[in-house]
Amino acid sequence: MTARQPAARQLFLPNHHPSDALLVAYGAGSLGEGLSLAVAVHLAHCPDCRATLAEVEALGGALLEDLPPAPLESLSLAATLDRLEREEAPGNPCKAMRIRPQCSRPAGPATASLPGPLRAYVPSLETLSWQRLAPGVRRVELLPRTSSGGAAQLLRIAPGTALPHHGHGGLELTVVLSGHFADELGRYGPGDLAEVDGDTNHQPIADSHRDCICLIATDAPLRFTGLMGRLMQPFIGL
Repeated sequence: MTARQPAARQLFLPNHHPSDALLVAYGAGSLGEGLSLAVAVHLAHCPDCRATLAEVEALGGALLEDLPPAPLESLSLAATLDRLEREEAPGNPCKAMRIRPQCSRPAGPATASLPGPLRAYVPSLETLSWQRLAPGVRRVELLPRTSSGGAAQLLRIAPGTALPHHGHGGLELTVVLSGHFADELGRYGPGDLAEVDGDTNHQPIADSHRDCICLIATDAPLRFTGLMGRLMQPFIGL
């Protein structure tokens, strides 16, 4: 009898995780699409954060059960049904504000290396058309900036290349897909999520022997501190 082969194991586990407040906001569905996508990609890599999210959702459900029932106005149901009929359903359920870590179509050979949530947005990393922003920096826009300031894109940063020094007008989430980068706060590898806000200025640099490919999502424009960064900002889209 052939010995049973052990199940395949994830080769790495993230070292940098979203804050509890961010997981609660994700669980409540209150994040914008780009930020929700970044958290979902991290969750696809991180069993510990998936377990924490399950606890958050269970606690939220228990709290809702303890609330007294509220009376329903006579016109509420009719008004709600009328609104649902007038509003279009999302074309892709993965692109709703509450993106789930497992929300994706089945992986084929071209998408097997992508986290599940990203497969709804890009076919594969190998076939993407990368736009050159500066020497050593290329990007693919996933979500153009919205009227509220949110945006998301993939960046591909060559080894030894630094992004312009910048601050933040709001929240910035960066999830590493491959390679590594470092900044004033630490070093980040595949699956890691860097969470920074308006109190943080930093300058990420790709510090491994291979390109660093990462997903970056923001809910407000970045604040570049140097002339070069300010000149590049209209083209960066963050």
